[in-house]
Amino acid sequence: MKLEPIVEELEKAAAHLSIAVKYEAINSVVGPGGLCKVKGQYRVIMDKRASASERAGTLAKSLSGFDLSGVELSRAARSMVDRYAALAAS
Repeated sequence: MKLEPIVEELEKAAAHLSIAVKYEAINSVVGPGGLCKVKGQYRVIMDKRASASERAGTLAKSLSGFDLSGVELSRAARSMVDRYAALAAS
């Protein structure tokens, strides 16, 4: 499965929720990135060198805590987000 289209979908979903997605050089010890809140604004900051798999996973995990009921996602993208939501709930 190609993950680049899922990454694009999840980036659009984040934009729909007013969550900024930023790609920056992050120390590899920190990981591929994650969700944070800066001055009241949610942001997903990711390592610009992260693989498509890491980007998709980071975005899906970051979005899993938000209400995506009004956001159109493919079955693959929704499934990825739902898996992270289920992990967080357990």
